[in-house]
Amino acid sequence: MLKKILLVLTILGVSSEMMANESTMSKEKLEKKIGQMLMVGFHGTSVPKNSQICKDIQRYNLGAVILFDYNPVNKNRPKNIATKKQLAKLTQELQACSKDGKLLIAVDQEGGKVQRLKSKYGFYGKFPKAEDVRKMDASGIEKTYTKMSKELKSVGINYDLAPVVDLSINSKNHVIKGLGRSFGKSPKKVAKYASIFIDAMHTNGVLTSLKHFPGHGSSVGDTHKGFVDVTNLWKEIELEPYRLLKDKADTVMVAHVFNKRLDAKYPASLSYATITKKLRWKLGYHGVVITDDLQMGAISKKYGLKNTLKLAINAGDDILLFGNQLDPRKIVSTKKLVDTIYALIQSGEVKLESIEKANRRIQKLKEKL
Repeated sequence: MLKKILLVLTILGVSSEMMANESTMSKEKLEKKIGQMLMVGFHGTSVPKNSQICKDIQRYNLGAVILFDYNPVNKNRPKNIATKKQLAKLTQELQACSKDGKLLIAVDQEGGKVQRLKSKYGFYGKFPKAEDVRKMDASGIEKTYTKMSKELKSVGINYDLAPVVDLSINSKNHVIKGLGRSFGKSPKKVAKYASIFIDAMHTNGVLTSLKHFPGHGSSVGDTHKGFVDVTNLWKEIELEPYRLLKDKADTVMVAHVFNKRLDAKYPASLSYATITKKLRWKLGYHGVVITDDLQMGAISKKYGLKNTLKLAINAGDDILLFGNQLDPRKIVSTKKLVDTIYALIQSGEVKLESIEKANRRIQKLKEKL
């Protein structure tokens, strides 16, 4: 029977080589769709054409990169950010590797303790923390964040992983409250200031991300270091800023906090109940969902890479963040991520439909650029 089929195909001019090309073509196409869902960190202050990150962007149509100043491998050398001129050149080189010039190039630039563009590299570097911003009037806030967006734009950064919309409701919280990263306790005020932030970023074509869903303001622990259970501390009111900003948010970043009241088994970033049911269905947010760094202790100490990727995609995450920043011994390659997800699709553990949906949402986000 097989011989007959091959004979017919040969008569029709379809060679086995063409059929092989067809299958590799579809694999290549799928790998590119998987690549769109990844945000990775890399080492280097320049990106020549033969660099690994450039090859990854070209081969896998990598969707996003994240830049850091601090180098965990060599403290005496910058990781990606050294000077204004160098950073502007780096982002140009990165975009030149992408097929459409719409690679998402992200940094964490909130103000206060969290600003990657520091004075010592020639940037302004004195943007106030959220706690101090709320003491300004609306026009002062707008000026501050417009200046920030202008600076980001000037060096080719088009995606700011901010603003923080966590509520400052736990005086013992050191990761949000302790660092002054919250705009306050009132969801309405927090949403108002975050809205000004988003508008200011948009004036210079910079995309934003509300963080950290479903709320990190009530927590005591730090998800960078390990498992953080907020079940008994978390309050429903922490969802309110997301509901108020659901139509305005470019993206929402999901935290690794564990909350039994939302999901008795998985932390938020790996939870279908939290992301799809709560954020999308209940709160009505339909944009891109990005994970917090999946190499944080809260995830890496409990789940292996394969399981992390499977759970994250099945939960409804669109962009999977691997910063390659927290532990120099645990750097993961783009190839490994793509291969692992590809195998999960082949085995049926991840549906192709989930990949397609994520790609549609990411394309819609990139149309804003």
